[in-house]
Amino acid sequence: MKTSWRSTIALAAAAIGSLATPLANAHGLGEKVTPSMRQEISNIPGKSLVAVVVDYAPGAASPSHVHAKSAFIHGYVISGAIESQVNEGPKQILRAGQSFYEPPGARHPVSRNASKTQPAKLLAVFVVDTDDTALTTPVQ
Repeated sequence: MKTSWRSTIALAAAAIGSLATPLANAHGLGEKVTPSMRQEISNIPGKSLVAVVVDYAPGAASPSHVHAKSAFIHGYVISGAIESQVNEGPKQILRAGQSFYEPPGARHPVSRNASKTQPAKLLAVFVVDTDDTALTTPVQ
């Protein structure tokens, strides 16, 4: 039984490690992205559910970015306040308990902690093509 637990933990660590690199490439200073889960959706072949937690230090921001073209994204503010803008929509400040949606192919020009003194935390849940590994790409 110990071997199966060790194998399971090793596989989970490898899966999270393979997910972390593409996510980390597009993120800024003062921002920490932690993969939370990646699971294929059994009744939707070729699609996966991916969740990450984004911790923003006070005043921290993500660079302008796009997500995988197949990604439907639901962002949920866990704590603090996040300023967000999707495509050409209005900039909005979302507080703990509030959420937003990003359609496939959306551009995310603003994503930052709205506070200069308090940290903020965001849960981002993606429904994405299983073979999409680069979930976030900076816009130059």
